Amino acid sequence: MSPIVSVRNLVKTYKTGFQALKGVNLDIAEGEIIALLGPNGAGKTTLISTICGIVHPTSGTVTVGGHDVLTQYRAARTLIGLVPQEITLEPFETPLNTCRLSRGLFGKARDDAHIEKVLRQLSLWDKKDSRIVTLSGGMKRRVLIAKALSHEPRVLFLDEPTAGVDVELRKDMWKVVEDLRASGVTIILTTHYIEEAEAIADRVGMIAKGEILLVQDKAELMAQLGKKQLRIDLLAPLDTLPPDLAGRGLEVTPDGHGLIYTYDTRAERTGITTLLNDLQKAGLHMTDLSTSQSSLEDIFVGLVKENA
Repeated sequence: MSPIVSVRNLVKTYKTGFQALKGVNLDIAEGEIIALLGPNGAGKTTLISTICGIVHPTSGTVTVGGHDVLTQYRAARTLIGLVPQEITLEPFETPLNTCRLSRGLFGKARDDAHIEKVLRQLSLWDKKDSRIVTLSGGMKRRVLIAKALSHEPRVLFLDEPTAGVDVELRKDMWKVVEDLRASGVTIILTTHYIEEAEAIADRVGMIAKGEILLVQDKAELMAQLGKKQLRIDLLAPLDTLPPDLAGRGLEVTPDGHGLIYTYDTRAERTGITTLLNDLQKAGLHMTDLSTSQSSLEDIFVGLVKENA
């Protein structure tokens, strides 16, 4: 099955000589949620803007639904909805009229039933006739999504959709994104909140300095690159490791009451059994054991450092 979005050898160099994108390749399947992670200036917004036809690439090709975004821009843009970082709404207009106008700008016939469906889906129907200036920040973000969905796009780009939104509302927005995917919309989001990618994305793309470092299934990524840590709580605190335990990859916790052992779950042997025996031989008394998996944030930070 052909990807709904296909990016090939995409380069964007500005007149200043700054290269924002360096030969980016990316395929996005229909109906998936993909999260693009990257530090400030990594090229996330430039990539989205180029796919949406807002930024003209220096070289390379982008197709959406099989339509080239440059030579077949009308057909391509009809398939795309974009929710920008900034709240760009007419403050004295209403959500209902905002969505009607946006639909008309894409050449779509008036369809109040569809607009009502979108507004209800985003819990905005009871605010349909309110002036946007009177709405909360979270509600305004929902209006931006409703506006982007008004012309029935197949692909929705969310550029930092929960920036500046409190934790509770952020989780509400995640539910909205899940519901949109369930309705058949393909979603590409950029985010600074790594827990956002961990919570809702099917695949994760990591971008730095205009290059895609990797794009992989989220669960596979965390299984392959994630490390596990074993924490060993001790009855008596340690100042330093006994000589017999040197070179075992152990770290003493700051309070001295624990040891941290990092291991690779993919290895044939973790070395934990031998380690525990050695601890007993060294006369250390354990009170508890616990394990933790490295998070997507740990993996991301590690990859960015490697490519710094």
